[in-house]
Amino acid sequence: MRIIPAIDIIEGKCVRLTKGDYSTTKVYHEDPLEAARAFEDHGIRYLHVVDLDGARAGRIVNYKVLEKLASRTRLQIDFGGGLRTDDDLRIAFESGAEQVTGGSIAVREPHRFAGWLAEYGWERILLGADARDGKIAVSGWEEGSERELVPFVRDYLSQGIRYVICTDIARDGMLQGPATDLYRELIREAPADDAEIRLIASGGIRSLADLDALRGAGCEGAILGKSLYEGTIGLRELQGYMESNE
Repeated sequence: MRIIPAIDIIEGKCVRLTKGDYSTTKVYHEDPLEAARAFEDHGIRYLHVVDLDGARAGRIVNYKVLEKLASRTRLQIDFGGGLRTDDDLRIAFESGAEQVTGGSIAVREPHRFAGWLAEYGWERILLGADARDGKIAVSGWEEGSERELVPFVRDYLSQGIRYVICTDIARDGMLQGPATDLYRELIREAPADDAEIRLIASGGIRSLADLDALRGAGCEGAILGKSLYEGTIGLRELQGYMESNE
């Protein structure tokens, strides 16, 4: 299972929210590069970057931060937040993203998102399926939708999506454990025909035991945020964990 630290960006700074609430913003690094280099120094290979300003604005905003992270580390970056147009997508890839995650666009403009998938392939286009009370949320989690989580994911798996990042919003930033049962259900219920889901869990992770539980549930990856910034999982112990599970 891949370990993927998260860097969320507001006004160019590395921040964390609680349950996606912008009023809870806490700054951890004035320069996100400091966090990225610390992750890289401890054996991390992957990074999940979210442009929270972009998610609210409906367009990519912090692409210069993405460019800095991509050019000054060797981390493989998945980027999301504010990707609404073909130009947003182009900017993200030109700024160094290896992969991009589409969430709101997949709900509001499914034909455009399907076009991105057809052009770039499932290796580079990821589906963001973030849910509150079993329904997909959009616009930086500030708006709900009527799309049910499992059918939403199943539909995109049938169209060729393979990587799915799922956050149970109620657990995000709470350090109370991940939604392991939800992920197990998605892995069991969402795939149709020969579709293979590569599920990346996000939200609530607080300990190495949580990582073991997600691994046992069949998750392909796990995104860590507040647990790293608040120190409930130390980078040295995480490095040892990754080495022992190689």
